Amino acid sequence: MQNVKSDILTFRGSHYDYGVAVGKWMQQNEMLKNREKEWRKRVPRFDIDIKETQAIFQQFAPQIWEEIRGIQDVLNIPTRQAILNFAHYRFTTLPDSGCSVYVGDHYLVRNYDYHPATYDGRYQLFQPTDGGYAQIGPMSRTTGRMDGMNEHGLVMAYNFMHRKKPANGFVCYMVGRLILEYCRNVEEAISLLKRLPHRSSFSYIVMDASGAHAIVEVTPRGIDVRYDQTCTNHFKLLTHENRNYTKESIDRLARLEAQIPTNAPDKFEVFQRFNDPNYEIYSKLFKSWSGTIHTSMYDPTTLTAWISLGESQTPVAFNFDAWLKGQPVEHATLHGQLDTDIHFATE
Repeated sequence: MQNVKSDILTFRGSHYDYGVAVGKWMQQNEMLKNREKEWRKRVPRFDIDIKETQAIFQQFAPQIWEEIRGIQDVLNIPTRQAILNFAHYRFTTLPDSGCSVYVGDHYLVRNYDYHPATYDGRYQLFQPTDGGYAQIGPMSRTTGRMDGMNEHGLVMAYNFMHRKKPANGFVCYMVGRLILEYCRNVEEAISLLKRLPHRSSFSYIVMDASGAHAIVEVTPRGIDVRYDQTCTNHFKLLTHENRNYTKESIDRLARLEAQIPTNAPDKFEVFQRFNDPNYEIYSKLFKSWSGTIHTSMYDPTTLTAWISLGESQTPVAFNFDAWLKGQPVEHATLHGQLDTDIHFATE
């Protein structure tokens, strides 16, 4: 069992200055060095086009492009390297991964299942002053988000579906960031997902402060929307797009639905069942790119977020509404335990 930690960092200011702050944080850890090792071990199976990537960011996310410039200026790296590591727009794949989500009555709970060596180990609260919405959630690949909530109470999480037939487009963690950055509600999130170019196939789960929610099934070739409360790693509508092997995902979905109490379950009980390995939703398959790294929960009506690293942890709560009004957060780090010897990307 390994002790792990995630930094909690807050920032108010422009996207460029936020990028500068992120770049300075990266200078203090091993993330960029580990990323370069990762690229050398598996040559990227996609191309980088500087002009086209800049153009697509000017169309969809000009502020985030300024954030990337801030990181680049601090780290003093070429534009191509900055795009490779931080832009997450790719031309022409992802390993298999897990993730489980439950949408309750005004809350969302998810397990983030992936490979620890890709995990940034940073929980970020960011309030921009130059456009875009303030957001809270764990960082993914520096500029992305794998789940989170914004100032309007829009909550986002995603689940991997398959890596067949990729196309030119944004990868999942940048898509998640764009949803939080530019959408106020479920309707706007669905509209954005329909307009974005997508690299691979994912389900994006969104919920807003009104209680509306949706599971948006996305591939580079099409999109459909369903309104279930649960999601693992197979499509229910775009079934022709599913990978050949979906048994593990179907079985995990059945376990998830069997473990959720009936009659308006308490959200903390749901959280516990996601986070405790005894309930068989939490996964320890870290070497197979599908071990549970964190369990998170969001309440869009109160703008409260909870997260725990690793298994069987008491969740740490963040009053995002209070932070938006100027109050500091109470914690500097998150701590937990993972049953693996694989380290985070920052170590």
